[in-house]
Amino acid sequence: MGGEARAVVGAGISSRGEWGMVLTGVVAMDGPSGTGKSTVSRRLARELSAAYLDTGAMYRAATLACLRAGLTAESGPEQLAGIAIAADLESVTDPAAPRILLAGTDVESEIRDQPVTQAVSAVSAVPEVREALVARQRALIEKALAEGRGIVVEGRDIGSVVAPDAGLKVYLTASEEVRAARRARQDLKAGRRADGAAVLADVQRRDRLDSTRKTSPLHAAPDALVLDTDELSVDAVHAELLRLVGERGLVG
Repeated sequence: MGGEARAVVGAGISSRGEWGMVLTGVVAMDGPSGTGKSTVSRRLARELSAAYLDTGAMYRAATLACLRAGLTAESGPEQLAGIAIAADLESVTDPAAPRILLAGTDVESEIRDQPVTQAVSAVSAVPEVREALVARQRALIEKALAEGRGIVVEGRDIGSVVAPDAGLKVYLTASEEVRAARRARQDLKAGRRADGAAVLADVQRRDRLDSTRKTSPLHAAPDALVLDTDELSVDAVHAELLRLVGERGLVG
């Protein structure tokens, strides 16, 4: 039902992490695209038997709903908000198999295609859309915590807006060139066409739009740890995250 926050937690998640540790709080992972947020967030959640929420997927699914309704990035904010807010979205928070459902159908692959990528910044910049989806995101966080589970949440405004009281806030960053190269590899791996110059231009465009929008612009929360991933492997970032959750007392 549109406007309702729902999550489907995979039954296969074990009650205890691989190292016998379980996440007990909220980890907020922010940063622009191509910094490795999804990879390290899912891995951390999986290892610590936590839920995992990709807020970007929610905005992309709402954007897909707008495109299916015949709207474009140039459509008026009221039109975009009307469709996006009413969209029937459902988040599967199992880090081993995260998915986003639109009207009961898995659209995880479709929301990564170019039409959605080109329009998502316009839809997510509409204040009413952000307000509605932030409310859903907070409800999903509260649901996980009420079930006695921690949650790793990734996006662009988690530490600053969605979960300002998160026990750990991390802002991942990397150069535009490194992020574009990573995005291109991801696209190729997923079977999508990837032109290096076009991907770099899209990364720069998204950065500009996300950092200059009036509502919840992309930036690191004042108390977030900024981690440059240019020269860091996934294993190195993961090890640092494990150290930090332990240091903050977020594992039990």
